[in-house]
Amino acid sequence: MHKRRRDELIPFNKTKRVIYVYRRGKKRPASVRAGGILLGLGILCLLYCLFILLFVSFGSWFFLIWGLGGLLLMGWGGLLFGQRTENLPGWVKIGWGVLVGVGLTALVVVEGLIFSEFGAKARPGADYCIILGAQMKASGPSNMLQRRLDRALVYLQENPETVAIVSGCQGSNEPVSEARGMYDYLVGAGIAPERILLEEASRNTCENLEFSGRLLNRQENTVVVVTNNFHMFRALRLADGAGYGHVQGLSASSYPWTLPNNLLREFMGVIKDFMVGHF
Repeated sequence: MHKRRRDELIPFNKTKRVIYVYRRGKKRPASVRAGGILLGLGILCLLYCLFILLFVSFGSWFFLIWGLGGLLLMGWGGLLFGQRTENLPGWVKIGWGVLVGVGLTALVVVEGLIFSEFGAKARPGADYCIILGAQMKASGPSNMLQRRLDRALVYLQENPETVAIVSGCQGSNEPVSEARGMYDYLVGAGIAPERILLEEASRNTCENLEFSGRLLNRQENTVVVVTNNFHMFRALRLADGAGYGHVQGLSASSYPWTLPNNLLREFMGVIKDFMVGHF
C-alpha cells in the first residue's frame, strides 16, 4: 500500500473544512470576538423571556420579542464566531451595518427622551387628574396599575379640589373595565365618588387622552396625567398632540424586573406614534 509522504499536501478539491489556526498569544479577529458577545447577549435575552413567562404576571405577549431577539442574536453571533460571513458581498455587509447603526442610534435617542420624563412631578392645584388605565385582574389592579393609583391617591388627598378622571375600557382578559376598577379602588381608599369621572371607552393611550379630553376644557383647565415612569414621555407628547394646553406629568414607579421589557415596548410605541402623526 502506498503511504503518503509527510511533505505531500491534500488536494484542495478534497478538503471539506477550513480550519483557522491562531498563533499562541495572538488575538482572534474582531468579528470572532463580536460573535462571542452576540452569542452571550442572545442567551441573556432568551433567559429574560423565560423569566417573564414563568415568574411575572403579564397582560400581553410582547415579552416574546425577547425570545425572538435572542434567537436572532445567537444566529448572527454564530455566523460571526464561525467566520461564515467572510464571503458575503460587500453591499450586504454595508447595508446590514447601516441598518444596525440606524436602529441603535434611534434606540439610544428615544430611550433618552423616555428617561427625561422618568421623574415627572406635578404642581399642586390642578383642575383634573387623569389616571391612565392598565390591566385589571380578578383580584384587583395589576401591579403597574396599582402603582399609578397609589401615586394619584396621594395627589388627590393633597389637592381636595382636583377631580379625577379614570380612563380605560374592559379588555377580553379583564373582569371589569379598567376605569371601573380604578373607581372602586379610589373610593375604597377614601376619595369621594363625586370627585371621580369614568371614561370607559378607550382602548389605548391615545384614546385615553382623546376621550378624557371630552370631559374637560383642554385649552383652559390644568391637567395632571398619572402613569408609570417609562410611559410618561409618550403620554405627555400624546396629550400635547390632543390639544391639552396646560398638562403636567406625575410619574409612578415601575416593577424593576419588567422595566427592560417596558422600555423596549415604549420605544416601539414612540416610533409608531411618531410615524402616524400622533405627535
